[in-house]
Amino acid sequence: MANLVDFVNNEYVAKKDFPEFGAGDTITVYYEIKEGEKTRTQFFKGVVIQRRGTGVTETFTIRKMSGSVGVERIFPINLPALQKVEINKRGSVRRARIFYFRELTGKKARIKDKRR
Repeated sequence: MANLVDFVNNEYVAKKDFPEFGAGDTITVYYEIKEGEKTRTQFFKGVVIQRRGTGVTETFTIRKMSGSVGVERIFPINLPALQKVEINKRGSVRRARIFYFRELTGKKARIKDKRR
């Protein structure tokens, strides 16, 4: 049964070519929103908290501050509404999931830039 699922995922699910990003990176995600019959593009810019899953079921979580309120959004990597992903900054963190970032505010919430 697992072979059949893998076959369908490999053959029929369209793979999107997004740049490699991970936890700590600041990215901008452009996605399409339908309002009635109109469609428009909206963006969500924030820090990647985690990447989870593999293959078709992979998701990533982005966190941004809206005023003084933290907003998190989970995007499936194969979401048809996703148009593009831009990497704004590469962050240097030691963990794959930076949930401790939720409690940090002010200057403590800065992430060091990755050296090139």
